Amino acid sequence: MSTRTCPCGLPTSYDDCCGRSHTGAAAAPTAEALMRSRYSAFVQGDAGYLLRTWHPRTRPARLDLDPGMRWTGLEILATTDGSAFHTTGTVTFRASFRGGSLHERSRFERVDGAWVYVDGEFLD
Repeated sequence: MSTRTCPCGLPTSYDDCCGRSHTGAAAAPTAEALMRSRYSAFVQGDAGYLLRTWHPRTRPARLDLDPGMRWTGLEILATTDGSAFHTTGTVTFRASFRGGSLHERSRFERVDGAWVYVDGEFLD
């Protein structure tokens, strides 16, 4: 059991936060929660989780993560829809890494009741 703070930026342990999604113990209840868990999966190098939470129509056949990439923080800038009452949603975020940052607006949809990542638009 890990007591380290979750990489997604919420003030809780990884095991009680995104780790539950990564192990399959819990599904992300909102598009933002899925975004946070996917960011944490990038930090952890968990390509399997990223592929499992990618929409089937846009999912790549494989995902090769750079083992040298060091993610350093996530900032959620805006969300649109994406709650338990929606079937689609967007999350605008800035993910920082050693040497820069990624600013993106990601689109999410529900597939069989579960939130999945569809695609994203780079904003700068």
